[in-house]
Amino acid sequence: MKVVVTGAGGQLGRDLLDTFADHQVVGLSRKELDVSDEAAVAATVATLGPELVVNAAAWTDVDACEGDPVRAHQVNALGPWWLARACQGIGATLVTVSTEHVFDDPGPRDGDGALRGWTEFDPPRPANSYGRSKAAGEQLVRQTLPAHHIVRTSWVAGARGRNFVTAILDAARRRDHLEVVEDEFGAPTVTRDLATAIREVAVSGRFGTWHRTATGWISRLEQARAIIELAGLDVEVRPIRAAELSRPARRPSWSVLDATHATAAGLTPLPDWRDGLSRLLEELGERASPSKPASPEAPGTSR
Repeated sequence: MKVVVTGAGGQLGRDLLDTFADHQVVGLSRKELDVSDEAAVAATVATLGPELVVNAAAWTDVDACEGDPVRAHQVNALGPWWLARACQGIGATLVTVSTEHVFDDPGPRDGDGALRGWTEFDPPRPANSYGRSKAAGEQLVRQTLPAHHIVRTSWVAGARGRNFVTAILDAARRRDHLEVVEDEFGAPTVTRDLATAIREVAVSGRFGTWHRTATGWISRLEQARAIIELAGLDVEVRPIRAAELSRPARRPSWSVLDATHATAAGLTPLPDWRDGLSRLLEELGERASPSKPASPEAPGTSR
C-alpha cells in the first residue's frame, strides 16, 4: 500500500514513518508540503497517488493559536479539508489527527453524577482557538470524504520533539523545584503507541471518529512527579492551580477521552500511561537504571 504522511518532520510524523515502514511510505515535512496551501496539496496528492494519507500536520502551539486564529484555522481546519478533497479526487482514505481540546469544561457525567471520559458521541465544545480550529477541521473532513478516520488523542509526547515530558526534564536540571498544575487531567500518550493505534484504525475499513489515548488518566502534577521519579531525579514538584498561570489560551481541565467505542469495536487498547512514559524515557536515554535510586516522592502537574 502506498502511504503519504504529512507533518512527517514532527514527533508523531516520524513515528508514523517507522510504523508504516513495511509499506511504500512517503513522508512530507512542512517544508515539503504546507497543508494550508490548497493548490500544493491537490497537486502533491494527485502526483503521488497514495491509497492512504495520514495527516499529522498541525499547529499545536495552543497559546500561539489564540493570538493568530486565522493561521490556526488555515493549518488545522483548511489543511485537513484540502487533504480530504484531494483524497476524494483519487479515491484515497484519509486519517487526520485531532485533539481533546475540541471539548471544554465542565466534563461529562454518568448517571450517578461521576465524571466520565468524553466519548466520540459527545458534541464538541472547544475552549480556545486551537480547539475551534481542530473541531472545524473534523467537520470539514466529515462532510467531504466518507472514507475518513478522525483520531482524537491527548497529551502527546515523543522522543523526537518538544513536549511536556522533555520540558519537565529540562526544567528539573535547571531548578531546585518545579510548580505544576494539579487541576488538569488527561491521558499522557506516547507517539509510538499512538502511531501503532493509527495504523490499526487506518487499515480497519471502519470509517469515523475514534478516541485513541493511553489507558488510565492522571493530573499534570502526577505526570510530572512520575517523570521525575522514573528519571531518578531529585527535584521537588509543587502543586499550583491552573488559574494561577498567566496563559493566553484557557485549557480544559478535564481532557479525559473515553475509549469504550474503540474497545467494543475490537481495536487494541493502548498501554497504560506509565508503561508508555517508562519506554519514552528509555528511548530518550533518561530512564533511571534499577540500581539508581528514584527521587523521594514530592508534591506535584498539566498542559
